[in-house]
Amino acid sequence: MLKGISHVLSPELLKILMEMGHADEIVLGDANFPAASHAQRLVRADGHGIPALLNAILPLFPLDTYVESPVALMAVTPGDTVETPIWDEYREIVQQFHAVPVQFDEVERFSFYERAKNAYAIVSTGEKALYANVILKKGVVV
Repeated sequence: MLKGISHVLSPELLKILMEMGHADEIVLGDANFPAASHAQRLVRADGHGIPALLNAILPLFPLDTYVESPVALMAVTPGDTVETPIWDEYREIVQQFHAVPVQFDEVERFSFYERAKNAYAIVSTGEKALYANVILKKGVVV
């Protein structure tokens, strides 16, 4: 354990966050996300929800300010009636840690999967909300 570092962040996840460079992406996948089959680097965080992970990651992780949308969500499939209140929670958390407004992109499901395959890492979480998958693009520390 370290002082000031959330217990939600495993040593493996901290290492991944440190290794990532500007414009690298990390996926936080919900419990239904096919993380193992898509990941170049897989980190397990099965006991944690994505809001807890965002609250732990974002104090340490700058979002990319050089792109229009440094945060991407998996868009709801047309015709699906699922509600996504967790997205509002994500927006609140992101705004807590970033002074400038952050634009969220909604990416079609299969395009999201393809983007996830190219991500630096995928974190497999225990998040039960549907369409809770999120991609973060790393910025620079100034």
